Amino acid sequence: MTPSLPFAGIDGCRGGWIVARWDGGATLLLERIAAVAPLFERADAPDIAAIDMPIGLPIGLPEQVGAGGRTPERLVRPLLGMRQSSVFSVPARAAVMAGVGPGEETARYRAACAAALAASDPPRAVAKQCFHLFPKIAELDLLLRHRPELRARLVECHPEVAFWAMNAQAALDLPKKVKNRPHAPGLDLRRRLLGASGVPTGLLTEQNARALGAGLDDLIDAAACAVTAKRVAEGKALRFPDPPEADALGLPIAIVA
Repeated sequence: MTPSLPFAGIDGCRGGWIVARWDGGATLLLERIAAVAPLFERADAPDIAAIDMPIGLPIGLPEQVGAGGRTPERLVRPLLGMRQSSVFSVPARAAVMAGVGPGEETARYRAACAAALAASDPPRAVAKQCFHLFPKIAELDLLLRHRPELRARLVECHPEVAFWAMNAQAALDLPKKVKNRPHAPGLDLRRRLLGASGVPTGLLTEQNARALGAGLDDLIDAAACAVTAKRVAEGKALRFPDPPEADALGLPIAIVA
């Protein structure tokens, strides 16, 4: 019999998403999916999923994006110490949509920067690393606008904030990567925190990461998101801000941990 896996953590990877399905106990399953929507069409769809991707976008003027991005980013950065650079500033909806429109990448990036500059105060362009997330941000935006019943089941999280919560609300002192390469001590620290939170960590290996076409940090981050999903289900999750804000289209704006 297939075990019930009510909690899911979802982390973006190159060309898709890594999903960590967890029963809250001894069973953790990992898979790679191309898109998020079909996950919720399956018979074994998760009850709660936490995803490492922004949900809810500021509309721009007159709701300008201030320095530091949305309220959630501004609230969680100070918690993370040396890890706060992992929290990107999310630009206005117009910038995201310009970045995923037709045309070649350079033109789309310029259009996204122009839209972001027009909707931010002080004016701020789009970081290239954030620009490459726009297709995934737009994917979630479309899903939650068309399926509003999922808004309570698919929540935004951030792995480093999840690990902060697992670490007795203290910032981690070791990075996952150094000079864009995996940093074994930092990855081991995060595996230990997952284990202490009840997550079986036997599948969180380089071998499984290669088999799934992802990085080991993607697997570890997805598992951290699954811990957040369980905390949501148990009513123990923290929200930044609390209560969440909402964008102009009604999508919630909060990072959950």
